[in-house]
Amino acid sequence: MTTTLSRPDYALLPWTRAAVTVEDLDFCYGSAQVLKNINIDIAANRVTAFIGPSGCGKSTLLRCINRMNDDIPEARITRGRICLHGRDIYELGVDVVKLRHEVGMVFQKSNIFPRSIFENVAYGLRVRGIRDAKILMERVESALRQAALWDEVKDRLKESGYGLSGGQQQRLCIARAIAVKPNVVLMDEPCSALDPIATLKVEELLWELRSQYTFVLVTHSMQQASRISDFTAFFHMGELVEYDETQKMFTHPRDKRTEKYISGRFG
Repeated sequence: MTTTLSRPDYALLPWTRAAVTVEDLDFCYGSAQVLKNINIDIAANRVTAFIGPSGCGKSTLLRCINRMNDDIPEARITRGRICLHGRDIYELGVDVVKLRHEVGMVFQKSNIFPRSIFENVAYGLRVRGIRDAKILMERVESALRQAALWDEVKDRLKESGYGLSGGQQQRLCIARAIAVKPNVVLMDEPCSALDPIATLKVEELLWELRSQYTFVLVTHSMQQASRISDFTAFFHMGELVEYDETQKMFTHPRDKRTEKYISGRFG
């Protein structure tokens, strides 16, 4: 049975507020420039998809938004800035740990911890200093419910997360990310290792949660981008070629490169 995700009238989605603003961004690995003059406003409480061929810079930009590139030698922003709700996340004095509480991350491969299901979700809460058992239980249950996982694991909370299926593990990672109530959740090809049924569950989850969180999704699947994203950004050779409402981009792309990519003529 195929589930159809309902869509709002795009006329009712004005650009009123940006969660993340990228301005004139250049980024390099050593002497190689990977991102070139990127300018993009990522709408709050929407799903934005980054698409483009491998090596085009979309995952690099994603990792810039929560400064995961800081740990890569010779990786650096050479120009421009990235702002989260108006504050430059690269300015002096920014606490990177706190930034990553505000900007969560879900990876391509489920990176669950060698802990119980409960402790996987509670981990970030404990790092933030929450010790009260009642509060921890409430927050863990709430996150698991939001991740549509509670009914499947409520009697197994003390069991290892490794006992879950691949799709369940990925939803557990989503629960862990949202348990600390971030502003933005970054997702780097979160469904690429999942079967179609598990992929559908994750997609439905994002669609339902987007009113509460801002999601930025890197995907190689044009079908996935068209199904669940409100806005889509197409990258090619380090440049942002086109950015628009997904429905408009997939039906009437402005740039020939976008048209060729989404129609499968290259990439």
